Amino acid sequence: MTTRDAAAAARAQHVRQRADRPSQRRCAEPAGARAAVRAALSGVEVRDTGDGEGGLLEFTGHASVYEQGYEMWDFYGPYTEVVSAGAGSESLARGDLDVPLVLGHDQLRRLARTTTGTLFLNEDDTGLSVRAPALDPGDHDVAYIAPKLRAGLVDEMSFAFRIEAGQWSPDYTEYRITRYDIHRGDVAIVGYGANPHTGAGLSREPAAKPSRARALLEIALAR
Repeated sequence: MTTRDAAAAARAQHVRQRADRPSQRRCAEPAGARAAVRAALSGVEVRDTGDGEGGLLEFTGHASVYEQGYEMWDFYGPYTEVVSAGAGSESLARGDLDVPLVLGHDQLRRLARTTTGTLFLNEDDTGLSVRAPALDPGDHDVAYIAPKLRAGLVDEMSFAFRIEAGQWSPDYTEYRITRYDIHRGDVAIVGYGANPHTGAGLSREPAAKPSRARALLEIALAR
């Protein structure tokens, strides 16, 4: 019997209901591993759309890819996890949605935030889409990560969230997340995480005059 089969058999014996969430959910075998899901970028594209130095940078990507399985671990061992299409719709529709774009899930290394109109999240045919249209290259963290994205040294994303609803498959080898809450979680640019399927890109916009920058921000906040 494989480790995965043994874990499934133990779940079948001890999990009370198929709707129960994974116990001690994490993205690697060690008990202290994080539970954050990652999605590998399908290829970072960096395009200079402006006139070079001093322009704003636009970041786009997917923090989760829906309907594609990835390995996770719980108290009993490894299993496959899948995020259902539309699983984040209720959370993303909140009027007070507060989610930052961060580096490595570090809440002090924020690049953009939904509450300031600098980060936009939505669900598309791929999964959880992330767009930060006006990153300041003068920001220390933006300056740090931009060349690494261009060089392909960092090419994955992840998101931190709470599982609100889901269900185990009849054989307890797969857990499907049907609803999650990302409010006060985050979307992160990471080295490695759990779900190897996302994509992201970075492009440069022309440097904006102060008045134009304010106008762009007002438009974004009004959306």
